[in-house]
Amino acid sequence: MSIWTPSSWKQKPIVQQPTYTNSDELNRVLAELKEYPPLVFAGEARSLKSQLANVVEGKAFLLQGGDCAESFSEFHATNIRDTFKAILQMSVVMTYAGGVPVVKVGRVGGQFAKPRSSDTETIGGVTLDAYRGDIINGVDFTPEARTPNPQRMIKAYNQSAATLNLIRAFATGGFADLHKVHQWNLDFTHQSEISKKYEDLAEEISKSLKFMEACGITSKTHRTLRETDFYTSHEALLLPYEEAFTRKDSTTGDWYDTSAHMLWIGDRTRQLDGAHVEYMRGINNPIGVKAGPSMDPEDLIKLCDILNPENEAGRLNIIVRMGANKVGDGMPKLIRAIEREGKKVVWSCDPMHGNTIKSSNNFKTRPVDAILTEMKQFFQVHKAEGTFAGGVHLEMTGRNVTECIGGSFVVTEEDLSSRYHTHCDPRLNADQALELAFLIADTLREAQQ
Repeated sequence: MSIWTPSSWKQKPIVQQPTYTNSDELNRVLAELKEYPPLVFAGEARSLKSQLANVVEGKAFLLQGGDCAESFSEFHATNIRDTFKAILQMSVVMTYAGGVPVVKVGRVGGQFAKPRSSDTETIGGVTLDAYRGDIINGVDFTPEARTPNPQRMIKAYNQSAATLNLIRAFATGGFADLHKVHQWNLDFTHQSEISKKYEDLAEEISKSLKFMEACGITSKTHRTLRETDFYTSHEALLLPYEEAFTRKDSTTGDWYDTSAHMLWIGDRTRQLDGAHVEYMRGINNPIGVKAGPSMDPEDLIKLCDILNPENEAGRLNIIVRMGANKVGDGMPKLIRAIEREGKKVVWSCDPMHGNTIKSSNNFKTRPVDAILTEMKQFFQVHKAEGTFAGGVHLEMTGRNVTECIGGSFVVTEEDLSSRYHTHCDPRLNADQALELAFLIADTLREAQQ
């Protein structure tokens, strides 16, 4: 294996990258970013890796969720707060009803770049660059918006820094105190059956907290009752940006990508000899690899050897995205290969990307039933193989959107047009995400029994 450097990826073939017309401006922006403070710290990434090692051993569960793609136009403190609330709700359901600690990782504070199936888009006979996320170009179908602009990386950094600042305040400033479990409910979910189920569970938690207080255990004396650990993640797609934030840790001498605690490689960029795998092998963050139906078991083993040569627990997260009713065919052979070679990995389920369809009124959507089905099959396969289903990876929001159809608070195809706000892929709203959390909690409880 050749010597790794933060820029050695440039010697490898690369896909899913924009073409910048002004290389001088690009280099100026990257030089400026290299001088900016890190967004996260190496010690935080090591803490996440330690918690993920518990997931590998079946002692915890990974909840990873957030926007499909963050946008400049929807950047608002309320949106960040509501997604944080939704993740807190889900985690408390899984922890209390499922009986295991939950490691919380947001797709937030850097999830701006998106891979696309085509480099271009044609509308009305006009062909322009495809929209690749706000860090690269704009969603409006105009030549000016679709031209990749390096200055967008500066804006993405500033928005990420502000987002992380707010999340840290929420996580440690009292908002995440378990005594406020009733206050995490979002206004628009109160009509649903799932929301009532959550309120019943919140009441049980409140009673348990009162009992603990009577025994002298309070949020003043125990940090874990008033604060929470919350980590950030995004797909490491735009490698010039990631390289700019690749810094050597002063305490260990190891390299870390300080743009997020966890980074992942997408299903379209996991080529064994590709630039993205080359870059990721050298950073010491926890990393993920998306595994779709085309993933070959032997290629997965080779990826493990490249990305986690020391076979370190907590380092590598395999994020399976098969599609409903395909998990039984595609996943067992991957699990058996990993078990045969003794690889230590987190197994996580992405039930979103394999279940995207077009509605009759031409909206890209995802049926909640298909999402729930894939999640159930993920647990069933792991149970049959004697392995641990370690996590879930969701595109979701705390906003009252109508982007995925179905769920207990039913969203129909006709409803899609009323609050369809995503810039890319459809997201679960808080009610739909909470429904999935109860499913996971029930499954975790059965596993404990």
